Amino acid sequence: MARFTLWLQHHRLSAFFVLAYAISWSSWPLYAAGLMPQMEFLSVGPLVAALVITALAWGKAGFKAWGRRLIRWRVGWVWYAVALLLPAVMVLVTGFTNVAMGAPLHGLGDLTWSGLLTVFAVRLINPLDGPVGEEPGFRGYAVPLLQTGRPPLLAASILGILVAFWHLPLVVFGHLSLIGLPSTFVITFLYVWLFNRTGGSVLLTMLFHNSQGTFTVGSFGFSRADLGRAELIYFVVLLVAASATIFLDREAWHPAPRPAVGLSPRR
Repeated sequence: MARFTLWLQHHRLSAFFVLAYAISWSSWPLYAAGLMPQMEFLSVGPLVAALVITALAWGKAGFKAWGRRLIRWRVGWVWYAVALLLPAVMVLVTGFTNVAMGAPLHGLGDLTWSGLLTVFAVRLINPLDGPVGEEPGFRGYAVPLLQTGRPPLLAASILGILVAFWHLPLVVFGHLSLIGLPSTFVITFLYVWLFNRTGGSVLLTMLFHNSQGTFTVGSFGFSRADLGRAELIYFVVLLVAASATIFLDREAWHPAPRPAVGLSPRR
């Protein structure tokens, strides 16, 4: 057992991704073999993987190091504004640009503040949804390890590829359009930027993720060609936003702040 723990400590990053993929994709082979009526993508995979690897490799001390990032809330009000409002601003820019290009506007009138707040609240505590299922794992566990010995840009690039590919079953089974994969890669840079700028706060990336999924391009009610064009516009908006953080806030990208680097309790 001691040898296994030592091995896991030296491979805790690769072990995390293998386990996260295995859990999230677990129903794919069962569906392919005709043993399940449909493929169920389990977004809780990264959370469970982080819990399991931390427990096996580091125990109580590891959970303390990981847990501090999950509840880091003293980051300044401006970062709360960024986490909550930037996703909505990017969606609004996308939607109204699409409307200016000829798409009809008829979906926003169906939205209500109570409805949005209800969706936001439920997603914030639902482990089977993206914010809780992904952020403690991808940002809270993987990013600090990726940034150990690597510059943040390289860490974000590696994570972006792995997280985008993790979403592949959603594309294969028609729950996500193909443009969603490069969009996921690009938005990963925004997540890493926010994570580093808040000293490694998973709470803030969860709020960002939650806001991103509560008010979406789909909220505009676009369909068919208009929806496809909106998704392309959104990709460009993401690319502009991510590029702005890289070129206008270079300090955030070298090096990563110490609280956002490493996971070992010895650090």
